[in-house]
Amino acid sequence: MSRPVPVCLEDLSAAAASLLPADVWGYVAGGAGDESTVHLNTEALRAIRLVPRVLADVSRRSTRGELLRDSCALPVAIAPMAYQKLLHPDGENAMARAAKRAGVPFVLPMLSSVALEEVAAVGGALWLQLYWLRDRGQTRELIQRAEAAGVGALMLTADMPVMGRRLRDLRCGFSLPDHIHAANFGAEQNAAARERHEGNSAIAGHTALTFDPSLNWSDVEWLRAQTSLPLVVKGILHPQDATRAAEVGADAVVVSNHGGRQLDRSVAGTAVLPRVRDAVGDRCTVLFDGGIRSGSDILCALALGADAVLVGRPALWALAVGAEEAVAEALELLRAELDTAMAITGCRTVGDARALTVLGPLPCQYQVSTAAPAVIPPPTAASSTRSPRSKGRSSCAACSVSGIDAATVLPSRGAVKTTLARSIPARSANVSISLVLAWWRTNRPMSSSRSPHSSSTSPVSLSSTESA
Repeated sequence: MSRPVPVCLEDLSAAAASLLPADVWGYVAGGAGDESTVHLNTEALRAIRLVPRVLADVSRRSTRGELLRDSCALPVAIAPMAYQKLLHPDGENAMARAAKRAGVPFVLPMLSSVALEEVAAVGGALWLQLYWLRDRGQTRELIQRAEAAGVGALMLTADMPVMGRRLRDLRCGFSLPDHIHAANFGAEQNAAARERHEGNSAIAGHTALTFDPSLNWSDVEWLRAQTSLPLVVKGILHPQDATRAAEVGADAVVVSNHGGRQLDRSVAGTAVLPRVRDAVGDRCTVLFDGGIRSGSDILCALALGADAVLVGRPALWALAVGAEEAVAEALELLRAELDTAMAITGCRTVGDARALTVLGPLPCQYQVSTAAPAVIPPPTAASSTRSPRSKGRSSCAACSVSGIDAATVLPSRGAVKTTLARSIPARSANVSISLVLAWWRTNRPMSSSRSPHSSSTSPVSLSSTESA
């Protein structure tokens, strides 16, 4: 019986779940801790609303662009995901062939189950992901192998000094089958990693044995000095880290919380993306990952400031369902969905998305001070003015359909309107605060001293508050 063509990427999720062993599916679908960050990633994207422009003559459209030095058919790259032979015997080879057919880069994981040189022989745009190894000589050797194989860029994962606790893997006792190993490493190192589980899963053994948690910015500078290949730093969630990455020579940053697989209380990438874009400007490329499930999601990320996105779990679903063919179909589905969304919103090119008005998650307001954060008392019902003690210390992580997920306690309900409006940078002037204002109107304190303007139900224009 022929395999049905998916109507959307979520169709592939259900199909993959039915095909894979329970422990492998748990490895693919699971995240850190209670997996709240995994769910937040998709929910935050779905909370975003775009304001279409009309009468824009979209009869000629293109999803094409350039990503670092590679031309791509759409602003997408396949994210690095370890041990892809768990999903299909062809593993990374099938993924690379599908990426080549679709005209997008494939980021080969350092912990690939197929050797770098074999995947590079497929052709197409290939990048190599790196973790920071305890042995710098081994890192240098991987870089040299990448250069010799024609790899187009290096991607350093910066948000995994240690492996997050992934409860599904622990409950399933997940471990690698004997025939699957990290093909870019020797047999002795693989054998040692299998014996060291470090209280997590078997995959955590390789992390504990070979990854160096002392990674810091001087190491990134060293890495930059080793190669002329474009360097991407993945795992950025703070604009100061993005700025520092640009200063040490990174060509791109990836706004990412590791797909929710590291910290179950991490901020959603959508909440910080405009701030990161504002911080680096045009000094480096900004990529985004976490929760991309449709072409509309891609367009939302572009509107928030990304140049392109990484697609992770959906590519693995497709690999499990139908190897190269299914992955190619999934990428074509994303391209078609993006093209449709662009037409409806008045975008002729992917660059036009930056001008779209966005309603939804706000950028975080970050506390720039290096001092320990102050303990902010909870708001009182009678408080309708901003407390001097709390000035400049509020931090909004995301505005979702269920309310506000805050990284720190908001100083007072009455301060939400002013504080969050001022947190939006000039480059992100199209990001609306309408949803936060709606929350504020619902939760504001009832006080006789309330401003006469506070009862207004009309949306507040960002242009009237950004310079305040």
